[in-house]
Amino acid sequence: MTTALLPYSSLPAERIGVHPPTELPANIRLGTVYLTVANLTRSLDFYQRVLGFALLRQTPATEGQAAVAELGVAGSPAVLVRLQEQPGANPIPRRGRLGIYHLAVLLPTRADLGCFIKHVHSLGVNLGSSDHNYSEATYLTDPDGFTIEVYRDRPRSEWQVSEQGEIQSALDPLDEAGVLQAAGTNHWQGLPAGTTIGHLHFYTGDLRAAAAFYHKALGFDIETWSLSGALFVGAGGYHHHLGLNVWAAGSPAATTADARLLRWELWVPDAVTRDAAATRLQAAGYAVEPTPKGPIATDPWGIRVLLRAEPQPQA
Repeated sequence: MTTALLPYSSLPAERIGVHPPTELPANIRLGTVYLTVANLTRSLDFYQRVLGFALLRQTPATEGQAAVAELGVAGSPAVLVRLQEQPGANPIPRRGRLGIYHLAVLLPTRADLGCFIKHVHSLGVNLGSSDHNYSEATYLTDPDGFTIEVYRDRPRSEWQVSEQGEIQSALDPLDEAGVLQAAGTNHWQGLPAGTTIGHLHFYTGDLRAAAAFYHKALGFDIETWSLSGALFVGAGGYHHHLGLNVWAAGSPAATTADARLLRWELWVPDAVTRDAAATRLQAAGYAVEPTPKGPIATDPWGIRVLLRAEPQPQA
């Protein structure tokens, strides 16, 4: 039986997605993604030359301290990706480690995506692509085996939902000609102002356990649940802030010997919201560690999320 599809805007917010007992507010955002890489010079070449990140600051290795580089958008202080060097770290085998599958860089416009595609083609770098219905996406693999998605969102007025409130996803071919046409004669100048980390996607060992952590305890809505071996969860009706899949189930979790995700940041509006999320996670039996920047919670596969509160305006 074919499911009837509706315009996203035809359903009220409370009918979109599956809501947990206590849900995260709409105005959350993803912050810095912390990665371990085997060779910082090699990674910086890829992240700057190919992806267009700006190097915000770099710290050389010292005794007892790894070399680190912080990357973002030129003109903005926000750190989107932090690379920490671990010489000899094992590359990630395809679907061979539980942990991060990809991080997704969200560009502001379709024209920006077209400029990026032109740029990558000019470098001769292999580029995958897909139309996800709510977004148009490209995919690259970095030198350590991390997948990087670079995408743009369609307006929510163009999204579709089922009568049950499930946001509709797709794996259709990208209209690359249309995306390139949107770029016109413009050229890639690096990541444009307004670029963010749009979402993260994780390899997990079990979808029921993943939903228990990220949906029931942390508070994300389940936005899409009919995909094969995956759940997409988000806040505020977004198609997904996190992808959770079991496509590498049976593989070991990433270890300290591997290139890996060290942690990711989830920013919430205030300390009350942050502390409530940490309390829910702890009450559900998950490890929650206090740190000066905020509590860090660990999921069943060792993926660590740092809960951060937006600074409040001074009275």
